[in-house]
Parts: sequence; structure tokens; C-alpha cells
Amino acid sequence: MEIVQRAVAALNARDLEGYLTCCTEDLELHTPLEAFVGVYEGRDGIKRWLADVEDAAPDFHIDLQDVKAVGSHQVLAFAHLGSTGRASGVPLAGDSGNVYDLVDGKIRRTRIFLDRADALKAAGLEE
Repeated sequence: MEIVQRAVAALNARDLEGYLTCCTEDLELHTPLEAFVGVYEGRDGIKRWLADVEDAAPDFHIDLQDVKAVGSHQVLAFAHLGSTGRASGVPLAGDSGNVYDLVDGKIRRTRIFLDRADALKAAGLEE
């Protein structure tokens, strides 16, 4: 669970290197926009994702609300996402359920779900 907390803190600080030290080289990030932007893969993918986020909402932040281990190789985290639209100035907020798959204590794959029930199901849990 600590690796997820460190990774999220690094993202909130826009510390790409700090985030990447928490992840495997072949990291995958699956977002709710995957149908439009694809899967963000590896160092370059995460760099692209961070640039996309910064472009749309420069003050984007993730507030972890509940983080729990699901077995020894998976973490489920419920989070609150907040930002302000760059162009509109409109505050944006929402909740997510994130499933982190770990390999050797590092994040290998992150799946972000806007419906927490979907995150529970992806983690093999039921609400």
C-alpha cells in the first residue's frame, strides 16, 4: 500500500521521476478515456499522460481516501479527483476506484474506474 501512496504523492507533486521509481519499466495506465487515447505505456506513456493532464487541468490532484491490499500483488484505492479546467476555470471533481497490480513491490498496471463498483469487481471483490 505504501508504494501506491508514494506514487500518488509524486503525481500530485508532478514528480515524474519519483513516480517512475514506484513503477516497473513496462507500466500500463488504463484510464476511463482509453477508447479515445489508448493505454499509456512505459515511461513515454506516463510522460504523455502527465502532459495531457497538465494541459487540461494544471491543478489536478488525487486525494486518496481508502487504500487496501487485495492479496499480496494488488492494491485497491478509492480516491477523490479534483481540478479546475484550464480553459473554462470551472472546478471539476469526481471519485474513482483504482486497481494497482504489483510486481516485485512496484506498480505494473493501474486501472482507473469512475464507478467504484467496477473497481471492486476488477479487484475480485463485490460491494
